[in-house]
Amino acid sequence: KSDSTERMKMLMLWWYVFGVALAYLMYWVSIPLVQSFRNRSALSYEHRFVDPAASAATAVAFPSLFDRSSVDLSLIVPAYNEEDRLQEMMNETLTYLQHRQQHDKRDFSWEIVIVDDGSKDRTVDVAMEYVKRYGVDSIRVLSLAKNQGKGGAVQQGMLHARGDYLLMVDADGATDISDLEKLEVRMQKIQTDDGHGIVVGSRAHLEENAIAKRKWYRNLLMHGFNFLVSTLCVRGIRDTQCGFKLFTRNSARLTFANMNLRRWSFDVELLHIAQRLGIPTGEVSVRWTEIPGSKLDVLDASLKMGRDLVLIRFSYMLSLWTIKDPYSKRVISSRTQVAFPEDRDNAHNTNDNNGNNVGGDDDVKTPVLRKRRSKRAD
Repeated sequence: KSDSTERMKMLMLWWYVFGVALAYLMYWVSIPLVQSFRNRSALSYEHRFVDPAASAATAVAFPSLFDRSSVDLSLIVPAYNEEDRLQEMMNETLTYLQHRQQHDKRDFSWEIVIVDDGSKDRTVDVAMEYVKRYGVDSIRVLSLAKNQGKGGAVQQGMLHARGDYLLMVDADGATDISDLEKLEVRMQKIQTDDGHGIVVGSRAHLEENAIAKRKWYRNLLMHGFNFLVSTLCVRGIRDTQCGFKLFTRNSARLTFANMNLRRWSFDVELLHIAQRLGIPTGEVSVRWTEIPGSKLDVLDASLKMGRDLVLIRFSYMLSLWTIKDPYSKRVISSRTQVAFPEDRDNAHNTNDNNGNNVGGDDDVKTPVLRKRRSKRAD
């Protein structure tokens, strides 16, 4: 009888430990989901940039992604405590952009939006030196009062950019900026008539050499992550994590307006949204160099990213997260269900055959960020 009592106590102890472990696991897995419902809507932010050339250092409102574009290309650079690495990246990028601007047969216009994600070092000071040198028409600094994570920083930069095309670029400059042209060539092949397409830079071709140099557990984590990505979330893309991605303006509007994850695996969610909506995606090999100074904890990051992949899959499958038209707020399942301002203008042409204005389009719903009726963004 004594042995039976002891076994019962031991069994109850194991069940208690199992219950506590399961409860903690469920709590840990649900953290990003709960946070996504608590987060302030990404579309509700209105940011301002400082123009140091103005007499009183005037703070000017950023335009909205839902305005019409006014430059060819926007480069979005998320930066958190990057005072040591930002300068080299900016110098290389500006050299490339200026050379291209001078030699392009057509007018090529661009902007760089540096998104400071609540840095505690001199990142903003370094960025503002470039603003003073090149002016706010070319470079703007968007400062987040509170750290939102890389995904949140990229999201805010994208939602306040002016480009026809928008390029996500890491602040460490790990990817050769001139490989942008490879992405553009691929974009020309996949872009739809309604202005949709996403092209991602890929380091998959470097995998063989990397495997030989990495420790065994890093290779195990990499293969496990890639398996989960292809099984649960994104098909046909070998490298979802390279910080070098090109979006058309319409595709950026749909994907970033609906993105829920602001830290880990936000790249995967963007591509998952794109594939659910039928937005064509392409992948291009790029030259990439590992830059010293990374603050990433590989094991911690791998666990959280794996968790987020499972969350992405089941949150959309169970409609905990939905994809909405950013204008009407109705749930959509295809990109063709959304009419952008440019499309609406064509559908509601206000000129007769003689070119005379016969009506206005003031009743067309304005996008969710800010009501702007000018045809060009500031």
